[in-house]
Amino acid sequence: MVEWKTTNGLTDYDEAVAFMEAHADAMARGEADELVWLVEHPPLYTAGTSANPVDLVDPDRFPVYPSKRGGQYTYHGPGQRVVYVMLDVGKRGHDVRLFVQQLEEWVIAALAEFNVTGEIREGRVGVWVQRDDKPLTVTGAKREDKIAAIGIRLRKWISFHGISINVEPELDHFTGIVPCGITEHGVTSLVDLGLPVTMGDVDVALRRSFDQVFGALDRGSV
Repeated sequence: MVEWKTTNGLTDYDEAVAFMEAHADAMARGEADELVWLVEHPPLYTAGTSANPVDLVDPDRFPVYPSKRGGQYTYHGPGQRVVYVMLDVGKRGHDVRLFVQQLEEWVIAALAEFNVTGEIREGRVGVWVQRDDKPLTVTGAKREDKIAAIGIRLRKWISFHGISINVEPELDHFTGIVPCGITEHGVTSLVDLGLPVTMGDVDVALRRSFDQVFGALDRGSV
């Protein structure tokens, strides 16, 4: 059974990590159900296991937290929906690559509810949107902006960390890092795309599209 938890306000990052690790350990012992946790954080940067120090452009701007999730530097802050997924990947097939693909498909399905076409790109983690409203790149290609990031960790086949979707964050806050090591593309949000979307709207879309991708039973909200 999958439980859903929404925490209002801004959640301290260290407290969130401690909660996830404790819940993942309880799941591994068979003492807790799968959990999808929806939060927002105060402005901060996290450094994944592949983070390159040169990508931290402004180290003094916001707190920087080392993270054991996969990936490089990313930003979290108000207006961004962070979705922590504590799911049993072992019972879901022991296939990490498939699980990451499912997370991508989940984000894409949720974005589609707002008529936004999210896409994935080889060699680039996360979900991207083409910007037909912006000038072409120096190579003549259409510009693509990142709208969602993905970074997970597994312990005893239990996942934690997860995804983040830019609803209405302060996009200037991303300039303190090179997001996920990508320099030739930008960052966008649903509101930046001209959509009057709220955090609650995104939560509904995420919940509605979850079962389409993962086929899991829904226990309810806390």
